[in-house]
Amino acid sequence: MGAVNISEEVIAIIAGIAAVECYGLVGMASRKLKDGIYQILGKEDIKKGVEVSISGREVTLGLYIVVGYGVNIAEVAKNVIERVKYNVENQTGLVVKKINVNVQGVKLNT
Repeated sequence: MGAVNISEEVIAIIAGIAAVECYGLVGMASRKLKDGIYQILGKEDIKKGVEVSISGREVTLGLYIVVGYGVNIAEVAKNVIERVKYNVENQTGLVVKKINVNVQGVKLNT
């Protein structure tokens, strides 16, 4: 009857929105770190903090995040992985093979 093709951009947006809903995460960061300085991305640029690779029906994701000071980074990363995997698989029907979380910075909550 036909095929449904889901673009990498759509998957990146789904993953980015799911990630920023997690406790301890301040925001998504740009994949390109310049001179050790990160930039927190706004809602309209959230997909720029996600790297997507599709192979058949499997997806590999790279997330670039900024966490809040004082949180357990490993626990935040675990929560991000679980939420992103759940949302991407349920909304796209694809299988998430791997999620790499790259912490680009820590922000002091003021």
